Amino acid sequence: MDIRNLPDAEREIYNRIKKKYRLTFDKLTVKDKTLRLLKIADLGEFIGDNPQLEKFLRGKMSDPQEFLQTLQDTDVSDFPFWIRLWDAAIVLSYLLTSLPQPQGKTLLELGAGLGAPGLAAASAGMDVTITDYEEMIVDFQRVSAAASGLTNVNFALFDWFAPPELKQYDILAAAEVVFREEFFEPLLNVFKKHLKPDGAIWLAHDASRRNLPKFLQLAKNDFDIAINKQEFKKEGKDIVIIVNRLTFKK
Repeated sequence: MDIRNLPDAEREIYNRIKKKYRLTFDKLTVKDKTLRLLKIADLGEFIGDNPQLEKFLRGKMSDPQEFLQTLQDTDVSDFPFWIRLWDAAIVLSYLLTSLPQPQGKTLLELGAGLGAPGLAAASAGMDVTITDYEEMIVDFQRVSAAASGLTNVNFALFDWFAPPELKQYDILAAAEVVFREEFFEPLLNVFKKHLKPDGAIWLAHDASRRNLPKFLQLAKNDFDIAINKQEFKKEGKDIVIIVNRLTFKK
């Protein structure tokens, strides 16, 4: 990626971040579109001396759920989930680009991290708003959208406990966001506030996430839920991603 080709505003953001971290672009090809996702090149440079955390973020942990359980008393804002492109986000990216008649549909991505699903949806013709809780994360997303040649993407800071005044959307999408029970009710409130009456929510999570069944059980009070599994091998490991489609109960 030639940084000189970025628009002035995004090039300025890139150069500002580069003063703090070494950066690289991941390529993700979805159908015939190539996304360029800005990310930190050296995880150790960002997270410091934390071998367990680095192993988790690199996907090298034999039981990642065991590690997640140790985070129950950790402030989520201090935990850098966003710096990794999760398998669930890749699966969700492919799914969103396969939805029928994407042109002109509106999509809100929650807890977007690197923003792959939202950017993929934008590449398919949707009008997308990508959100996360911290300005620096959103800055990474802004650069990625510009590097991917996408202009139909907006960005917003979004606190689930105090959601901003945004419109309702045809589609809400999120990957790997259900991991702490204290966030279940705020997230469901966001769903109910920002989804159009005839809209759909698409969620993707690794099948090992123990809190996912608890969340879905709670969501059944307001939503009809469809479940699908995507199974594949990656680096010799069996990966199972649970994809859920939620729609308002009629």
